[in-house]
Amino acid sequence: MLDLFLLSLDWFGTAVFAVTGALTASRKRMDITGFMLLGAATGIGGGSLRDVMLGALPVFWVREPVYLGICIAVAAATFALAHIPESRYRALLWLDAAGLALFCVVGAEKALIAGAGGFIAVAMGVVTATVGGAIRDLLGGESPLILRKEIYATAALAGAFAYVVLAALGVPKAVAAFVGFAACFVIRALALRYGWSLPVYRPRKGRSAEEVERMGR
Repeated sequence: MLDLFLLSLDWFGTAVFAVTGALTASRKRMDITGFMLLGAATGIGGGSLRDVMLGALPVFWVREPVYLGICIAVAAATFALAHIPESRYRALLWLDAAGLALFCVVGAEKALIAGAGGFIAVAMGVVTATVGGAIRDLLGGESPLILRKEIYATAALAGAFAYVVLAALGVPKAVAAFVGFAACFVIRALALRYGWSLPVYRPRKGRSAEEVERMGR
């Protein structure tokens, strides 16, 4: 039952991220091939990098082509339905938040199954949750969300960390998965709602040549 639950979570996360890729294609007025490309890149990109880094080859969607099928089917459906949301960008942001929350948990769990330690599992949760969206944004000609000052990867980090810690404490994985999902989604949702962001680097005036010379004496 638990394996079925996690598998359903993985499939749903793949579908949600594929929709965000297709919505980006719609905003860029691409053809259906572009929809499928961005949908697949977003849905399976993060998990592919995770598997490569963990040495789990061939990557998951080559072993189980259903993931690629989900991406293609969802992208094709979005091609026909993308005109329905009043704001495709707002829909993209909220669906991306849901996909982020789902994949930070799924990625961490798959790393644990592969034998990784807790620290690496958290890192793989972040990779799984963020890389697909970064590929989507780059292919769509936009600045990746992960590189903007708003809270994004931090939310995935919180969700993956909560899941790994609870799983290590023996909490039922379904409960740990729910808490990890909620932690990530709530943080990301609040950041979207209130415009939260982390502090950014602010350049400071450099030392003059005279000051550097005096310090060297």
